[in-house]
Amino acid sequence: MRMFLRSILFFLCLIPTPLWAASSAWQQSDEVAVRLIAANEGTKGLSELNLGLEVFLATGWHTYWRTPGESGAPPQLTWNGSDNLASATLLYPAPQRISSLGLETIGYKERVTFPLRAKLKKQGEAVTLNADLTLLICKTLCLPKQFHLTLALPAQSAELGLESPLIDRALEKIPESQSDALLISEVTRGENALQITVQGREKLRHPDLFIEDEQGLTFNTPTSVLSPDGLTARFTIPLREDAPKATSLKTLPLTLTVVDDDIALEKHIEPQATASDIPQHNLPSRSLLLLALLGGFILNFMPCVLPVLSLKVMALIRHGGGQKHHIRRSFLATASGILFSFALLAFATAGLKATGQAIGWGVQFQHPVFLVFMIAVLSFFAANLWGFFTIGTPSALTDLADPHHHPKLAGDFATGALATLLATPCSAPFLGTAVAFAMASGFVDIVLVFLALGLGMSLPYLALAAWPRCAAALPKPGAWMMKLSRLLGFGLAGTALWLLVVLRAQMGTPATLATGLLMAVMIALLAWPHHKRLTRPLIACALIGAFILAFLAAVPTSAAPTESSKWQKFDEETLTRHLLDGKTVFVDVTADWCMTCKFNKRFALSRESVSNRLFKKANIVALEADWTNPNPIITAFLKRHGRYGVPFAIVFGPQAPNGLPLPELLTPEIVLKALDKAQGPTPACPATLPPGTSC
Repeated sequence: MRMFLRSILFFLCLIPTPLWAASSAWQQSDEVAVRLIAANEGTKGLSELNLGLEVFLATGWHTYWRTPGESGAPPQLTWNGSDNLASATLLYPAPQRISSLGLETIGYKERVTFPLRAKLKKQGEAVTLNADLTLLICKTLCLPKQFHLTLALPAQSAELGLESPLIDRALEKIPESQSDALLISEVTRGENALQITVQGREKLRHPDLFIEDEQGLTFNTPTSVLSPDGLTARFTIPLREDAPKATSLKTLPLTLTVVDDDIALEKHIEPQATASDIPQHNLPSRSLLLLALLGGFILNFMPCVLPVLSLKVMALIRHGGGQKHHIRRSFLATASGILFSFALLAFATAGLKATGQAIGWGVQFQHPVFLVFMIAVLSFFAANLWGFFTIGTPSALTDLADPHHHPKLAGDFATGALATLLATPCSAPFLGTAVAFAMASGFVDIVLVFLALGLGMSLPYLALAAWPRCAAALPKPGAWMMKLSRLLGFGLAGTALWLLVVLRAQMGTPATLATGLLMAVMIALLAWPHHKRLTRPLIACALIGAFILAFLAAVPTSAAPTESSKWQKFDEETLTRHLLDGKTVFVDVTADWCMTCKFNKRFALSRESVSNRLFKKANIVALEADWTNPNPIITAFLKRHGRYGVPFAIVFGPQAPNGLPLPELLTPEIVLKALDKAQGPTPACPATLPPGTSC
């Protein structure tokens, strides 16, 4: 219905009209209609006039802002032959970002009114305006349009005319130099990138940022991270190309335009070679740290951490009937392992960011060396639960702590560290926002947010350390515990086998098979000193090796053809092409090492109701972005949407050109609702349409 009304309105614009008192006649082509309008019906007592250039575009066409982006040109007006006109200044309403044919441009769609400030040579006398307009409009191709517009205002009463409200609404969309609603609170200049913090009096809705400079530099599309309370947006804007050798962003004046729906702010930033140009590390807000704390706590219940549940269960059972101070030490050691591991991750992330490396949550699983390390660790823990050998603390350290009691503190500490490592390939509710804000920030922010995540994940252990009687009330360990221990060991062994499959996708079958057999041999060697005869370790080694061979032979090297054929491979060109065709696109960023990704595929995306929509509807396309191995295109895509880890799902469509990000854990209802929202209602197309319009 909306498109039909637009078509009728555009058709009316194409009908020649007489010269109205405060407007010129419409000038038109098949694609665009334009006219001049004035706020007043006369000039009596006035030295300045409020005018407007009204532009109405056919469906799918757009025109440009004063700085058009990667392509385009702003409107050009000349006033030759005008009487009693000293000057006329064209003003630009807040623009929007427009992606067309893979190019990022800035401009206007559908309908826009450009306000004009005109000064008269002689106050209060009649004025005749003759404007020659050159307007570039684009769709799949670009057309320069030229029009001649004439508007005469007599020297009569300057009462407001019918077009005055239209000009007032256009003036309200001009970015202000000072705003009570928006504030640019911080500008950090690098050699080839900017970081800008914007704060809103109320919750920001769809903030965007446009940058202009005097050297004609071009910038990439900003990546933004919104704070949990929605009051702060932090933009990172790299140059599209390195600045010339003699040019630095630190020495250039800049004009920043911030747009948030109907609110806009324009700020001119002078170059400053002072301490204000040094990156300022504002501490994360309390709400952000609380969000990180909650996200870390939820990590304990995510699918990726479930394999280490066996260690948690055994840690709890082992203390049944034990002394409270021993229980407290054990769980404090596990919490320390978690916090220590998160601290290491924070320093490693900050170091990689400082050196310009790609950073993300769980990217270490993209590297075979780390996978081999994790396979070894999981294998050792599984063998420990099976009773092949025990993991103890060096006696010198335990004697120093307590000469009369040797708790297995090293194993408890290692349990916490392993839980952290297994948690990193998966994102959790609230965690994604906190991590994205940290990774777009400085060193202090990264460390504080990661420590808050670690504290959140260690909360269950800290709670048991504070109330040890909860663990002491459990049944005392006995023979039953040994049987349970061996059973739970298979959980860790299964995780090691899963990582072998991930490793095969990166290194191939021969290297993966060699890694698995090496693990079996090492377990046998470690188990040898703990048994009187070599028979049992050798039998175990042979059984493990045979199982690995059978497992790798049974699991296909890639998804089954019927499954892989449903998903199209993600790339930016494919996404843009489908969006230009008016289709709804579901993008799933996944990785073989992400357990939550597998959970989403199995329990949400593979459900019949969702699968039918994704794969059996002609106007819906499903794209899969595989982040198992390092991929700069996918990394940039994640970063552009303020994400640094997987799983990540987003839906694009006619009603959601910028995308609708989905939560980390998907349900069929969430996916179907997002598809409906992005696609929007299917408009009814009339049998006949005016020239230059379409459905």
